[in-house]
Amino acid sequence: MAALNTEPRAIATAFCRSLQAAERREQPFEHWLPIDAVDPDVVRELVGLPIPAPDIAPTQGKRETNNASRTYVNARNRARFPLWDALAGAFQAPETVRALETICQARLRDTFLRIEYCQDVDGFWLEPHTDISVKRITILIYLSGDPDDGTDLLDWDQKPAGRAPFAPGRGFVFVPGSNTWHGFLPRPIRGVRRSLIVNYVTAEWRARREPAFADLPVA
Repeated sequence: MAALNTEPRAIATAFCRSLQAAERREQPFEHWLPIDAVDPDVVRELVGLPIPAPDIAPTQGKRETNNASRTYVNARNRARFPLWDALAGAFQAPETVRALETICQARLRDTFLRIEYCQDVDGFWLEPHTDISVKRITILIYLSGDPDDGTDLLDWDQKPAGRAPFAPGRGFVFVPGSNTWHGFLPRPIRGVRRSLIVNYVTAEWRARREPAFADLPVA
């Protein structure tokens, strides 16, 4: 990590600053839209990692259809990529957790950090869903730049009600609840749709290989 802005503290500071300045919207459900959730240099390094986009089977509208090819910032991959280790350290940091609890009113005590590195290609889509209750908060950080690739937001009747702005470094943050319908409705993807999905999950999360620090809840 040659650049100062790829160190854990710098990544945490940038994210907290962007969250504090983020636009908050109440419709179709409460969410925040931070800008520069990660520094542009971090975005470029993440996009440039030597990880080919996976060949996926038809998703049937669910990420878990292709569980075997999903990539997580876990202990094994933190050892492979120093940037991922720094990223995990930034979102594990007490100041990041405190900012999310204060601004988003998320209950993160004793949760575990889970970060997925997503590379979606044409044929991928996600059916409308709300996120399960063991996810205490959902943070999407977009890494590529096609404006058509934003997350679809839906109302109570699961009708389209907007789309999160999709651009490098932009974010979409919400606390899962009964009305937080979102997805990625079927449409073409040009190139690779890259993003990070950051969750803080409870101890009931069964896939223990996925969290960044499998035995260490956030402070």
